[in-house]
Amino acid sequence: MPVPLDDPSAWAWSGVPRPRFVGGNDVRLLQGGDELFPSMRAAIAAAQTEVWLATYIFHTDEASREIAEALAAAAHRGVAVHVVVDGFGSLQTMATLRQWLRPAGVRLEVFRPLDRWWAWLQPGQLRRLHQKLCVVDEALAYVGGINVIDDRHDLHHGWSDAPRLDYAVELHGPIAQQVRDTARAMWARAHLGHFWGEELRSLARSAAPVEQTVQLLRQLRARPQPPVGEESLAPVRTAFVVRDNIRQRRAIERSYVEAIRGAQQRVYIAVPYFYPGQTFRRALRHAAGRGVQVRLLLQGKIDYRIAALAARALYDELRAHGVQIYEYTPAFLHAKVAVVDDDWATVGSSNIDPLSLLLNLEANVVVRDPLFARALADRFDTAVEASREVRSQPAARGWRSWLHRGFVAWCASAYLRLAGIGGRY
Repeated sequence: MPVPLDDPSAWAWSGVPRPRFVGGNDVRLLQGGDELFPSMRAAIAAAQTEVWLATYIFHTDEASREIAEALAAAAHRGVAVHVVVDGFGSLQTMATLRQWLRPAGVRLEVFRPLDRWWAWLQPGQLRRLHQKLCVVDEALAYVGGINVIDDRHDLHHGWSDAPRLDYAVELHGPIAQQVRDTARAMWARAHLGHFWGEELRSLARSAAPVEQTVQLLRQLRARPQPPVGEESLAPVRTAFVVRDNIRQRRAIERSYVEAIRGAQQRVYIAVPYFYPGQTFRRALRHAAGRGVQVRLLLQGKIDYRIAALAARALYDELRAHGVQIYEYTPAFLHAKVAVVDDDWATVGSSNIDPLSLLLNLEANVVVRDPLFARALADRFDTAVEASREVRSQPAARGWRSWLHRGFVAWCASAYLRLAGIGGRY
């Protein structure tokens, strides 16, 4: 049944919080599902009131099944469990997920489902839910790039011995409320996507349609956030940064660019899909030009060839300005993390490409804390030691280089136009 119009949670899709730093948080870095999933299962098992989970992929392997069992068990004992998955990322597992979760009372929703052939023809379907969020009892949250799938399982390449390189953070403190608001908003958007027509008909049939409409508009406003005083910014300071298609279209990109522009010592970025726009590339070039150590850790073991082609189209430009580029070869790279200087770090779901920066719904956490930045930088250094540095591209010179860059730029532009995004990237 649709959520009634007088239930504010029905219209919570506009309640995605604006990024702001809040203090008083505990932040723990987690590498891969091997560290994330046991912590998540324990937190869900201890839940008292509610669990919200949003993910792009929710698979059906053993690691995924254990998470599903924890969610179902929580719902059985009366915890309000809400799960939203992406209609494309979880397309092949949807039937199994419904069998696992709905009989237990888990409220499962699908963001932009593709269960009808004509749904594939809608341009909006290119805008996917790519966030990976879990919140328990408004006090504990998980944010990162890790889908609910075994680290050694790739949907296109099968099983491997080495796990993907990926990260998430465990958050205790006030920041968890912002994550919870976003996870709830994603669930509400998916829920209303199914019942939008029925809600509008209910509004038209109401005894006071004008009054109901005014009430609806009030509910659509984002909840005001309390001011943050300097005393509340004590360590560990964190900001939850969301990219959506409503009010915060380029929030994650801006957070990166501002940090890079202010860098004095180092910029470390690890990301699998890298094709930034002109503003982002300019910030990297200028940072390297003023003596900042700029290091990029990108894919060496390729999952999507077009993504590797896009990243490599930029190698010559960036290396010519002093940017160091490494390709991670021990396993698939899925991490979306960065460290700038000694006290700025980010972990999240956003790649640095047009899909993440302009289309998909993404979520990152920015942490201002020297200990956390050092811990993430150490993991980055370890990964770089196992990688190969890109020193030359003899096959991509002259007209071949021009053709390579032009082809990638055309593909990116065509894809964005198809999705309804205009202008220069």
